[in-house]
Formats: sequence, structure tokens, C-alpha cells
Amino acid sequence: MDIGVYLPTGQAQWAAAGPRSLIEFARRAEQSGFCSLFVNDSLLTPRIEPLTMLAAVAPVTERIRLGTGALLPVLRRPVQTAQTLASVDQLSGGRLTVAVGAGFPGRFGRPLHELSQVPWERRFARLDETVALWRALWAGATEFRGAFHSFTELPPATRPFRTEGPPVWLGGATPAALARTGRHYDGWMPYPPDPADYATGLAAVRAAARQAGRAPESVTPALFVNVRIDRSARSARRVMDAYTRANYGLPLAETERIQAFALGTPQEVAATLARYTAAGAHHLVARLGALEPPDQLEQLDRLAAVTNLGST
Repeated sequence: MDIGVYLPTGQAQWAAAGPRSLIEFARRAEQSGFCSLFVNDSLLTPRIEPLTMLAAVAPVTERIRLGTGALLPVLRRPVQTAQTLASVDQLSGGRLTVAVGAGFPGRFGRPLHELSQVPWERRFARLDETVALWRALWAGATEFRGAFHSFTELPPATRPFRTEGPPVWLGGATPAALARTGRHYDGWMPYPPDPADYATGLAAVRAAARQAGRAPESVTPALFVNVRIDRSARSARRVMDAYTRANYGLPLAETERIQAFALGTPQEVAATLARYTAAGAHHLVARLGALEPPDQLEQLDRLAAVTNLGST
């Protein structure tokens, strides 16, 4: 099993120490044995832009995988984004993984499309086509024809470090997203609150992959999970509640109906993560429930201990 962690790129998380503290966090994560560093994406809260963050981290790390989870392609022009992603893959020596999403209804979906002046309708088809355009550019295509993007002449593109380009994962757990993951994507990175839903979703992804003539095991089963390790479940919930209010403007009780959480003592957190791995998750990426940099580093160390990273 692979264990990764999110960089705390939201301004509320690094304001006390400054954004350069994120570089130290990245180095510490690699030294502690984590296999990946992920960044998330939004225009609705102040944060360090994710691809800028990964470009900064790439030269100061050596082996840890760098990822987006989830990048929102609607916020960027597709040809330029393909070049940026290829550049980060080159700078990192082929360590980039790109998890993408299309947003979801409500306060975290439609406003992003409005800011980007892109229609909300057919957002999933637009996402799939954008990824197809990226892959075509990385493969050296000189033209592309689609429903949303058409180019009769494409200039030579920046090639990724790897010939096939970075793996592209999809975040999402609707029936349509599961089918699309199995047909088109290299990995699946949802955040279901119930491990049983993860198992059901993964089975659907693998069935779709088989129907598309792909090997089911070619789709990496990943998980985005919020983690807080504390002296008691009550204490962990109190701190995580402050975190979700700062990050989303939502209380924990509301957020945990949407996302996966592992909260409590080291034993309780380990047990929750084990339920997801039993459901089939192979790559867990934890977002630490900590607003202050010293607490973030403490949580990083606790998670490394809980997952036995030091012994691997």
C-alpha cells in the first residue's frame, strides 16, 4: 500500500509561517517515507496555485511522487495546461500524477465555471475531451478535432518526461464517473464516506475496464481521505471541525457526509484506513486536519508512525 499526503497549500494553513514553509513540509514528507505529495485546486479560497506548487517542489525532492487531486481543467486553457503538466513532469524526472475532476453541483462547482466563462452543461464530456487533447499533444499530434476543442494545426508541444505522459486519474463516484474511469483513465481517486461504497465503486470501475478491453488492474485504486490523529476521538473531531470550517465554511458534521474521514487515536485512525484498504484502495492520500504549520508537521509524523512508514 502507498501512503501519500496533501501539501497544506490553502492560505489559512500557511499564513502563520509563510508559503515557503510548504517546501520544508515537502522535504519532511519525503524524508519520512511518504510515497506521494498531492495538491488540490480551487479559485474560491486563497491558496498557492497547484501547478506552481509542484514546480517549486520538484527540484527540492528526489523520489516522492507529485500529484494533483483534483486538478480542475476548466480553470485553465487546455493547450497551455498540457505544456505546464509536461514541464512539471520533466522537472520532476517523471514523478507527476494528474488526478482531475469536473466539479460538482453547489457552491464549489458552478461558480468555478462562471469564473472561467465556461458552460456548466456537458462538463464531464468537456473534461474527457480535454484529457484526450492533453494526451494527443504529449504524443506529438499536429491536429485535434473534438466537440469542444478543434485545432487544424498544433505547434510542437513540450513532451513529458515519460513517452506515454503522466498517468491521469479521475475523481468522482457517480455511476457515469465510474464507467468513464474504467474506459479512459489510469486511476480512480474518490473520497466516499463509507468503505463499502468504495468497494462497490471499484468493482464498477473494473467492470467498465473489462468491457473496454482494458486490464482491470491497470486502473490504480486511490483514495482521498481527511485524517486527524489525536489523544481521543472527541479531541480529533473538535480540531477537524475547526479545519473544515476554515477550509470549506462547513462544519465537520456536514462535510463528513460527503468526504472520507479517519479521526481519533492512532488505533482508531489505523482501523479506519484498514477498512478502506480492505475495500481495495491501494494508494491513500491523506489531507491532514491541521491549520498551523507546527501542528501539520506533528500530524505528518503521527501519520508516518500509524502507517509504519519508518519500518518500510
